[in-house]
Amino acid sequence: MEQTEPKTEQEMPKYKCHKEVWALKIAGIEFETSTTDDEGHRVDGGATIIPADEGYASFRVDAEYINKHKPQIGGYYVVYEGGYKSFSPAEAFENGYTKIERCNVTGETRSENIQQ
Repeated sequence: MEQTEPKTEQEMPKYKCHKEVWALKIAGIEFETSTTDDEGHRVDGGATIIPADEGYASFRVDAEYINKHKPQIGGYYVVYEGGYKSFSPAEAFENGYTKIERCNVTGETRSENIQQ
C-alpha cells in the first residue's frame, strides 16, 4: 500500500535540539485491521495519525512504521533531515526540543519551550 503524506501545503512545526526536526503531536491513531495477502498470510495494517496541531490533516503510516515505532497518543510523529520518520514519547520530546516559530515573512525565528 502506498503511504500518503499530510494533505496540507504548509510545513509541519519545526523543533530544535542539537539537530532540527519536523514533528506533530499525535492526538489520535486509527489502526487498520489486519488483512491477509494472496497466499493467506496475515498482513498487519498501518494506521492513520491524527495530529493535535491545528491546520494539519490526518495522514497514513504503513505497518512497518507502526510495528517499528509503536506510536502512542500524546507522543510525537517526527521526521528528521533526510526523511527518516520516527516516534518520540511526549516527555522525552518536550524535554529535548524547543519549537522554532516563524515570526515574519523575512524568515526571522524565535524559539518556544513546549513543555506543558
